[in-house]
Amino acid sequence: MIIWVDADSCPQAVRDIIARAAVKRGLKAVYAANVKIPIPEDELIEMVVVKKGEGVADQYIIDHAEKGDLAITRDIPLAAELVDKHIVVINDRGNHFTPDNIRERLSIRDLMKDFREMGIMPERESTFGRREIQQFAAAFDRELTKLLK
Repeated sequence: MIIWVDADSCPQAVRDIIARAAVKRGLKAVYAANVKIPIPEDELIEMVVVKKGEGVADQYIIDHAEKGDLAITRDIPLAAELVDKHIVVINDRGNHFTPDNIRERLSIRDLMKDFREMGIMPERESTFGRREIQQFAAAFDRELTKLLK
């Protein structure tokens, strides 16, 4: 099992939780981004820097992730592709993407994007604090435990 991290927009606190869990459980964690992102040094932790470009890191994860792996991303289209490959996917807030909810999440994402482009909705500023980190940590541990059974 490999833990795949869409690292471009993954908060430092979440990256650290993932790295600690990977090392503790003896699992490989691969962070993919188009720039080098600070991650802990360990033989189980890998930073893959892909070419710059829209979706290049996403495509790397899609191409390499396999059933039984776990992926962390806030990118809904990437999550949808991974769910279609039967990969367990959660976001950095601990929300689990499933075949039952991913299409709805895509539709909502597209609708909100259209609203913002039309000026109907202002850009949303969301907070990411202790509560969100705790929710992620709990969901991450739960999904890891399920996959390792």
